[in-house]
Formats: sequence, structure tokens, C-alpha cells
Amino acid sequence: MVAATILAGAGAGSVAGAAPAAADPTASHVNVPVPAHQRYTLPNGLRLILVPRHDIPLVAFNLLLRGGALLDPPGRDGTAALAADLLTHGAGKRDAYAFADAVEGSGGNLDAAAHAEFIQVQGQFLAQDSHLMLELLADAVLQPRFDADEFEKLRERRIEELKAAKDSSPQALLGNYGRALLFAGHPYGRTVSGSEASLAQLTRADVTGFYAAQAGADRATLVIAGDFDPAQVRRDVEAVFGGWKRATQPLPTLTPAARVHGRRLLLVDSPGSAQTYFWLANVGVPRRYELRPALNIANLAFGGSFGSMLNRELRLKAGLTYDASSRFTRGAVAGEFAISSFTQTDNTAKALELALATLARLKHDGLDAPATDSARNFLLGQYPLAFETPFDWAVALGDLDLYNLPESYIGHFGSDLVATGAPAIHAVIADAFPSSDDLDIVLIGDAAKIRESLSKFGQVTTMPLSAPEFAPTAVTH
Repeated sequence: MVAATILAGAGAGSVAGAAPAAADPTASHVNVPVPAHQRYTLPNGLRLILVPRHDIPLVAFNLLLRGGALLDPPGRDGTAALAADLLTHGAGKRDAYAFADAVEGSGGNLDAAAHAEFIQVQGQFLAQDSHLMLELLADAVLQPRFDADEFEKLRERRIEELKAAKDSSPQALLGNYGRALLFAGHPYGRTVSGSEASLAQLTRADVTGFYAAQAGADRATLVIAGDFDPAQVRRDVEAVFGGWKRATQPLPTLTPAARVHGRRLLLVDSPGSAQTYFWLANVGVPRRYELRPALNIANLAFGGSFGSMLNRELRLKAGLTYDASSRFTRGAVAGEFAISSFTQTDNTAKALELALATLARLKHDGLDAPATDSARNFLLGQYPLAFETPFDWAVALGDLDLYNLPESYIGHFGSDLVATGAPAIHAVIADAFPSSDDLDIVLIGDAAKIRESLSKFGQVTTMPLSAPEFAPTAVTH
């Protein structure tokens, strides 16, 4: 959690209630050196990064396959996610049970999942089982069975999980509704896990066709870190992956989405709900954002910790919620900046108004020195913890390769934090954080009780929580 957050610079980056760690800017731990590693590109285009570390007898791997959910066919959201799930449910000579038994019997782990821009297969095994690890990984990626029964079970399970979330934890779906609205017509607006409607339409042929067309060695990066002989592992990787063909289709160019101007409100009606969950967002900044250290400091101080400006106003002072937070989601192009929280139904308008006022105050007044110093010190204290294990480095170096980032993105982050002053933080607040007047606002709550009170914030479009899609049929300014 900490590793992913600090590397991406996207989220809260803190633990609720944790006191900022004291940091000495002159201390040796300010920067974390990137470990020695070797890079190769196989003739078929597969990128291989080897990070030998002999301190513990473990080997971790992280395989990234570029594409992901942004390549889902129209109306077939969830295709990449189901394909990724099925990679570990039977592959090569092993059915789903035998594959799981081989992984668990060795004490290892191997998981696959789809994200907006990539499919990821990662895990960790004892060093003595590195040959089994590569065998299972190669089978999963090169010879997935896509068994018909497993497909049906996973598809139905995903549909039931969505229905269950609407009943018990609708806040988990806020981002799905929000991105469908904010990024309508853009690949980031697709729901990675799919919707009830899109999953119901998916067939096994959709999944197998997708994977056959999109999976290829030239789209893959494999990072292996841990206790191994680099020369031997390189030979082993070439032996099992050398025959992998290139993808049959080129990756499309991902263009940035435009920021919204004005306010749009989408009210997802959940009759009888005792609480309202809300999400306020606009398009933010990309992963390669030049002022990333200032962005991390500013977001941590504004909405990324228990003592942040946002949580202090909504929870500690007003008592309207148990949690209020903000985060930047950053990919190859700008994802969203979003504020999220919840409150009792009767306090919906009051809590929303206070969240908007707090964002407006940030834009007008900025952050004071104590707040930024506290955030900076916390980040400096937590940063080394993100890179302690072979698995951490497999993930980190894969991320750098995926987004074509320099090693200094990791290695110089500490000193960059120390060097970040008030002008950079002011610039980030002006540039990356949206105006409180320019937001897409999504609420899940009892429309009969809150719709009228929301009209003062902008024009409201309503859709039922029971709808099988996340996108509303029509939204206007």
C-alpha cells in the first residue's frame, strides 16, 4: 500500500492517525538508491529486468502486459479483467485446481489482475522453487486454458459481487459512476471490472479473442528480483518465453481527456439509504507530472491524512463524517483528482457545501508552512519503507518501465521533496487542483430526501442504483 502510493504519488500516502515522522534533510536515508540490475530485450520484444538480491531466499516477479481495460471492446467492459482472472484458473497441463495446488503447495503466490492500462501477473516463491515459478508463469501467460466452466463461474461471481456491493457497500462503486461520467467517451471511463450489463453480454469467445489479439511479447515487461543467478535465469526466461509471438494489433494512442467546466451532478438513487456517499472530481495530471514532489506534499496536506485540511473540516470540526479524503489517479495521461466522503442523509447538502468550501479555500489561501512541512516530513519518513523487499523492487522497476520513467523518479525523490518550496506547492495548487466551480459530483443516496437540496449546486441528473450500467443515459451542464 505504501509502496504503490509513494511511487505513483497518487493517493493519501499515510495511515489514519499516524504522526508525521521527523526527517533530517541531511540524513543518508533521504534518497533510496536503486539497486544494481540488468536489462535485456529478447528478439521477440519482451523486456527483461533482473534484480539479484541475496539477502533472503525469495524470488519475486512482476509481469506487465500493456493494454489492459482501455482495449476492452465497446459495450464489453470487463473483458480484460475476466481474461486476467482466467490466466490462473487453469493453464498448460494443469486445470484450475491443479494450478492452484502447484502454487500453494510450494508456499508461493501467483496472481493476475487487469488495470486500466495493463494486465499484471505477479507473485513470489522460495528461491529453491524458481524453476516452478517460471513454469507456472509461462503457462499462465502463454497457455491459459480459458476453460468454459471457469469462465461462467467467474463471470457470474463478478455480477453477483456488483449486486452485493450495491446492497452492502455502495461507496465502493463511487469511482465507477464517477469515471463513467467524467471520462465519458474516453478509455478511462470504462469500468475495469465491468458492469452487470457488460458482463452479462460477455462470451468466452470475447475473452479468448481479446487475449489472442492483445497479448504479445513486445507488449510485456518481466521483472525478476531476489535470490538467483542472473545468467541462469536469463537463459531460463529465454527458453520459456523466447517463442512468444508479438501482438497482432498495435496499441492505440491514448490522448488526454479534457477537464470539465462548470458543475454536473449525478445522483444515484438508493431508496431508504441512511447515508449519502459523494465524489467530487475533475481531470488531474499524468504520471509524468513534473511537480510530483509538490503534488504529493499538497495532496497529503489537503486530503491525504487524518489531520489533513479536508478531514479536519468535515470530521474533526463539523462532525459530518468519519472520513474525508482526496487523491490523484495518474496514468500515461491525466486521470482524476477526486474528493470522497460520506455523511448522514439529512446532512448531505451541508457536507457537500463544506467540502466545496474547503477546496475553494485551498485554491484561494494555499497551505501554510506547518502543514506542508508536516506532510513533507511524513513522506520522507515513509519513503524508504516502500523499497525494502525484492517484491517491492519488482513492482517499482516494472512501474518505471511501463511509464517510461527515469530511475531518478525513485532515486532522487527524497532530495526532490527536501528541495520543494512554497512556489512549487502554490503552482501545483493552481494547476493540478480544480476549482470548486468546475467539478463532476456523484452522490449515492436517497433521492427522495436529498434531490431538492442538491439543486443549488447545479443541475441534477438522477439514475437508479439498480441500473445495470454505471453511465447515466444523459447528463447536461
